[in-house]
Amino acid sequence: MLVSTTNVIEGRPAKDYLGVVTGEVIVGANIFKDLFAGIRDIVGGRSGAYESTLRDARATALEELKAEARALGADAVIGVDLDYETLGQGGTMLMVTASGTAVKLG
Repeated sequence: MLVSTTNVIEGRPAKDYLGVVTGEVIVGANIFKDLFAGIRDIVGGRSGAYESTLRDARATALEELKAEARALGADAVIGVDLDYETLGQGGTMLMVTASGTAVKLG
């Protein structure tokens, strides 16, 4: 399954547009990750725990997007957009959404 942020796949024109597909993931922040991230904020550096959680959430959202596209018979998803939002009181949850257009390629 090809996934692209562009609106076309070079050399492979879309012959059918099958509709918008999405993948959404909401993850809660872990209290221990928050504690260590807070320490990192004070002393500087990157928060590996949060980066790993973000990577996993993004990968899961893209897998859901591809599964939805496959169910429609798509060969590719074009125009993919990733969006990140914090939710909950104090931003304790992270939502990652992936959306795009499922297409059948020529």
